[in-house]
Amino acid sequence: MAFYKSKNPALGSSLFEKSIQSRSADDGVMTLESTVNKCIFLGLVVFGFALITWYLAFNPAYQSMSTILMGVGGIGGFIVALIIIFKKRLATYMATVYAALEGLFLGAISAYFEMAYQGIVAQAIILTMGVLFSLLALYKFRIIKVTENFKMIVVAATGGIALIYLLSFIGGFFGLNMPFIHEGGTFGIVFSIVVVIVAALNLVMDFDFIEEGSEKGAPKYMEWYAAFGLMVTLIWLYLEILRLLSKLRRD
Repeated sequence: MAFYKSKNPALGSSLFEKSIQSRSADDGVMTLESTVNKCIFLGLVVFGFALITWYLAFNPAYQSMSTILMGVGGIGGFIVALIIIFKKRLATYMATVYAALEGLFLGAISAYFEMAYQGIVAQAIILTMGVLFSLLALYKFRIIKVTENFKMIVVAATGGIALIYLLSFIGGFFGLNMPFIHEGGTFGIVFSIVVVIVAALNLVMDFDFIEEGSEKGAPKYMEWYAAFGLMVTLIWLYLEILRLLSKLRRD
């Protein structure tokens, strides 16, 4: 994850100063309504491509293809995300590619979770959407305020989680395993609950980023970049909720 001020892998308020300074007369200006529309569009792209690998995974003749597409989507989505993060103007063209690739990944992995725990995907989707709209309402009515202390806490928590996942990934090459990440039990469930909460709080940071960009008149391409960033957080949140629900089912 790239560690900007918001600690979302893609968003950070410090980006506005740089983007505004580099804005040309032909760039246009970021607006809230247009950004929301792009968020909805990317969400539909994710859902549409997820249906493809979901269908393939449940068809015995195409399960191997589903697994291949899941790998392509996961690795490809990660690479495209890095490109967008470091070349923000490309978000205009590549945010949709990211959404499509992540859709392929999510559809397959969701299907495999569904095969193991019937009904878990519907629960995860409902919870994810519930968290999204609940936090959006809390942010809109300023019940949750994005203060500097709030940002600092979310930044530290997200960084800690990223470090744990990185160490787990590296440890896997040496036969080392962190059971609380992938296994059930009280500690594993508590860990997943904490991660879900932190992922949810990153949504609030994303809302603040989008609102601030619209108010400051960021370049038009930042609409796609902000929408991409929100998708990153939503996908992370959904996967963590899926992981948490599976741990609860095992217990």
